[in-house]
Amino acid sequence: MVPGDLRYTKDHEWVRVEGDTATIGVTDFAAGQLGDVVFVDLPAAGKTVEQFATFGVVESVKAVSDLYAPVSGEVVEVNSELAGNPELVNSDPFGAGWMIKVRLGDAGQVDGLLDPAGYEQLTAEG
Repeated sequence: MVPGDLRYTKDHEWVRVEGDTATIGVTDFAAGQLGDVVFVDLPAAGKTVEQFATFGVVESVKAVSDLYAPVSGEVVEVNSELAGNPELVNSDPFGAGWMIKVRLGDAGQVDGLLDPAGYEQLTAEG
């Protein structure tokens, strides 16, 4: 399942841009690879994230994995639902399982990310 209105990273994060805000999460493919997510560690609102740098950690029954920011910007909102319901990352990765929203530092960064066809090709090869 690869929604057509998002952009993707090779590390299996997605970004949805609305105005100057980007919502970021992990893909269904990543959630499946992780297994059951039991904890998500995210930055607080007001922190700055840099494109392709680590912005958090997701822990599952299988592993602990870093999360990488698809774009740079200031964190304006964190999905507080994940603290008590980290399994939302598995059950609804493109919806209720979103992780952070950032105010875009450079909207041009989005153009350098994978489009849905490119991401589907990446996961097919993987």
